[in-house]
Amino acid sequence: MDRILIRGGRRLAGRIPVSGAKNAALTLMPCALLTDEPLTLRNLPRLADVDGFGHLLNQLGVSTMVEGAHPADFGRVMTMRAQRLTSTIAPYDIVRKMRASILVLGPLVARAGEATVSLPGGCAIGNRPIDLHLKALEAMGAEIELTAGYVKAVAPGGRLPGGRYTFPVVSVGATENAVMAAVLARGTTVLENAAREPEIVDLCNCLLAMGASITGIGTETLTIDGVDRLHGATYRVMPDRIEAGSYACAAAITGGSLELVGANAGDMRATLAALSEAGVKVEERRDAILIEASNGLAPLNLSTAPYPGFATDMQAQFMAMLTKAEGTSVLTETIFENRYMHVPELARMGADIQVTGRSALVRGVTPLIGAPVMATDLRASMSLIIAGLAAEGETEVNRVYHLDRGYERLEEKLQAVGADIERVGG
Repeated sequence: MDRILIRGGRRLAGRIPVSGAKNAALTLMPCALLTDEPLTLRNLPRLADVDGFGHLLNQLGVSTMVEGAHPADFGRVMTMRAQRLTSTIAPYDIVRKMRASILVLGPLVARAGEATVSLPGGCAIGNRPIDLHLKALEAMGAEIELTAGYVKAVAPGGRLPGGRYTFPVVSVGATENAVMAAVLARGTTVLENAAREPEIVDLCNCLLAMGASITGIGTETLTIDGVDRLHGATYRVMPDRIEAGSYACAAAITGGSLELVGANAGDMRATLAALSEAGVKVEERRDAILIEASNGLAPLNLSTAPYPGFATDMQAQFMAMLTKAEGTSVLTETIFENRYMHVPELARMGADIQVTGRSALVRGVTPLIGAPVMATDLRASMSLIIAGLAAEGETEVNRVYHLDRGYERLEEKLQAVGADIERVGG
């Protein structure tokens, strides 16, 4: 199994291109199920999860063709066509590997009138039930049955009538599934307390390009007027705000200076505000964000929250960065109840972190020492990379398949800005 070796202590400097967003890509790809015409996605990141989702679409009858990067992008171009669906079953052996697979549920019900999808897998970062996905579909007229580890959803008469649903708590995935189910409904669907993440805005904009009728985009109330059919489109995947934030933390912990090329500051205001509060210089440029840290780091008091709040997907990276802050920081995780599994691994490197319930006290400045560590989930693995960049000696990060799910060409990008990092097999 591959490992990543980092010899820390080097200041990062230079330019890092920001890839297309993983979380957006995995939401846009199932839109191909909603039409019999081609959907082409540009700026698609080269990631294990994207490849896995493509394989799932193939199982459902979607043809996929991958080309090289468009001149204006960093990632690949993929054209998908679901001219004829050959299956409406998303099997366990694929879905168990990737939680985002549940996002085929809404499009399949919308297009084919039925779907059978295995209960999903993914990172073990806490309880993430799909009950809100199912309740939203039920409110739109779907009949739901749970049996033998599968969800079966049926639209009576072959097409959902539409309806109104208020999410009791904000749910990104459930909002995405509901929007995709609603675009081909017979009537109007109103989703209240909907998630407002940039990835959902990206999804709605892609569906608009395919002929959908959606208003309230970017707000907590989405109104979707169902249409009879959608057509094909070409759409560019938004830049990855979490990848950009992760490299910003890498610049900060090494006292470095990085230009994050292609990053969209408007999508990551909470992350940039937290960096500024920690004493990091943040400068928005025409096509990039400049991150500079040369005067040490100040401690922070951060709490994760749904967008536009501080993203839970940035909590682990900030925790690693704050081991170098001059004082005690407090991080509170409000989204997932089991998202501190990286703490024992950071402690192996000398970090002084105390977890009580959903809060973590990070005491700095901590001298980090390289050690063998094990990634437990996607963002936790990046926190270990960030810590390793600042640690004295060699850090060996194991289980790097987590990283391959969400960070495109990680070693190559970091090597280009001065990191001593390599991937080794065995």
